[in-house]
Amino acid sequence: MQPPVAPRRPQTATHHGITLEDPYAWLKDPGYPEVKDAEILGYLEAENAYFEAAMAPHRPLIDRLYEELKGRIKEDDASVPQKDGDWLYWTAFETGGQYRKWWRKPVAGGADQLILDEPALAEGKEYFRLGALAVSNNGRWLAYAIDDNGSERFELRVKDLATGAHLPDVIPGILSEIVWTADDAGFLYGLANAQWRTDNARFHRLGDDPANDVELFKEADEGFRVGVGETSDRQWLVVSTGDHVTSEVYLLPAGDPLAPLKLVSARQPGREYDVDAREGTLFIHTNDTHPNFRLCTASIDAPDMWEERIAPSDQFYMTGVTIFRDFFVVEGREDGLDQIELHRYEGGAAKRIAFPEASYVAGLGDNPEYAMDVLRIGYESMVTPGTVYDYHVSDDRLQVLKVQEIPSGYEAAQYATERLKIRARDGTMVPVSIVYPLGFPRDGSRPLYLYAYGAYGYAVPPGFSTGRLSLLDRGFAFAIAHIRGGDDLGQQWYLDGKLEKRTNSFNDFVDVAKALIDGGWTSAGRIAIAGRSAGGELMGAVVNSDPELWGAVIADVPFVDVLNTMLDAELPLTPGEWPEWGNPIEDKAAFELIRSYSPYDNVAAKAYPPLFISGGLNDPRVTYWEPAKWAAKLRATKTDANLLLLKTNMGAGHGGKSGRFESLRELAEEHAFVLWQLGVEA
Repeated sequence: MQPPVAPRRPQTATHHGITLEDPYAWLKDPGYPEVKDAEILGYLEAENAYFEAAMAPHRPLIDRLYEELKGRIKEDDASVPQKDGDWLYWTAFETGGQYRKWWRKPVAGGADQLILDEPALAEGKEYFRLGALAVSNNGRWLAYAIDDNGSERFELRVKDLATGAHLPDVIPGILSEIVWTADDAGFLYGLANAQWRTDNARFHRLGDDPANDVELFKEADEGFRVGVGETSDRQWLVVSTGDHVTSEVYLLPAGDPLAPLKLVSARQPGREYDVDAREGTLFIHTNDTHPNFRLCTASIDAPDMWEERIAPSDQFYMTGVTIFRDFFVVEGREDGLDQIELHRYEGGAAKRIAFPEASYVAGLGDNPEYAMDVLRIGYESMVTPGTVYDYHVSDDRLQVLKVQEIPSGYEAAQYATERLKIRARDGTMVPVSIVYPLGFPRDGSRPLYLYAYGAYGYAVPPGFSTGRLSLLDRGFAFAIAHIRGGDDLGQQWYLDGKLEKRTNSFNDFVDVAKALIDGGWTSAGRIAIAGRSAGGELMGAVVNSDPELWGAVIADVPFVDVLNTMLDAELPLTPGEWPEWGNPIEDKAAFELIRSYSPYDNVAAKAYPPLFISGGLNDPRVTYWEPAKWAAKLRATKTDANLLLLKTNMGAGHGGKSGRFESLRELAEEHAFVLWQLGVEA
């Protein structure tokens, strides 16, 4: 079967005196978010048919990989119950179940109660995702939101947990958390507007017509997004608004949601802050004086008069602060490694929780109550499965509650992990986390799978994955490049990979790969690389710059049409993305820089490695036409005969297919593609 060929149709646009050609612009349906154009759908279906035909001879391998992946998942798994008020809450999967069930039982004793049945809600649906979920303070009501097509436009429903019946209160189009008021008479939420932006906070009173809900806050800046929450002491409702670099917070009494909003501090460009509270004192986590954040306090009566409680540090990156009645917890990273510190309100030295490995991932888990003397903590490493601890504050003791069970078997001693430091071309030392099977030879003979993201200040954690075991057991090493653009080494690490410094992310990735080759971990052409979303943009950039290094490329929902997207202010996310990428509409320098690296705009007549590209028809984050246009242009332009596959999920969005087993099948396809293209015995 021959690959489909998308027709080229001339279309031009001029910006800053430069004319852009976009011959595949027709793949964007003018009726988006509805996609009904028969030619567009026909092209995507033809690509899907070609994908199926190309992969058909490898279905036995895909099935084998799928069974391996599935065999490592405990099918009847359950979370560790956690107390919240008068109830213990937990979730559980049943054998064969794609989705979880939500349970509770009285702390005082009594029968288990099923409060939400995801499998029943998902029955007959190609896609299902549970969004926000909140039980009222009195335990009577459950408000939850669901998305059944991947568009991330959720429908909110309310269930009476005493009777099991649903209330007539149904609110379509929400895109926020759900926060109950103190008297449980109603809740706060936010609606998505026509551009898929949450520019509001609203109050719904149970039993009222949602059309009459009160709009508490309306954001005028189209680049900002509004969220709702509550303080740890549950005395205040929180309305926050912001973009990637600036934030502003308002408070409402939890018992009086219609009271006037109390502004904590007016927005200042480039300043981020978030707020928690204890007994009339606000705790403000902010980057106002240092990119690594500091902690301040203020009186609720003078919320903008900030006093420093913990000074910022060049070494310690303060990622968050959680308030409890008797102490507060500061989370952060030092040299890229997670740290959890307990601080007493009366002062004194902080207590840092010690963990057993040199490289790991750790953080607070589910700790819903204000008065806690035992903290739930999550922990894992690249060789240690996910572990749930209770940390006993009084005697500084970690108690293991659960270790991720791998039914098909797992021996950590068969694998080793290292944390490398690799010098990039500008002299910056880039951390790399790598795991490999024992006895891995460093003679360049083995394949390597290299993953990265490198954007939005998101640090890829060096955690555990049952999925990668199928590669490790076939002789691969698996590496995570902690490139600039994430905040792995602090906020400055993020700032050094965005806007005018964006190309640092791409260069770091390439330099890591070359250093791994020089170190004998692999060789050119034996590296499989993968990235998703903005990480897919990374894939597009490095296949343009250094195609000879890669033996296989996985680009999932890739953000590759960067320039055209940032030039289109009508797209859902674009205005809010300008602080991350730059505004090429108003800024010629930003236009020229984005144009210099945008993967779609820089496809050239040369040899490219084998490519596996995915997209989602209902994806509101990276619209389906970005991967489709990129694939079409690559097919028409590249000079090699290497395989290029485009798979579009016609009933899903940014996260691919839903359900824990369907997502495994997609991973099995990607692994099979990598093994096939690298010639690794399966």
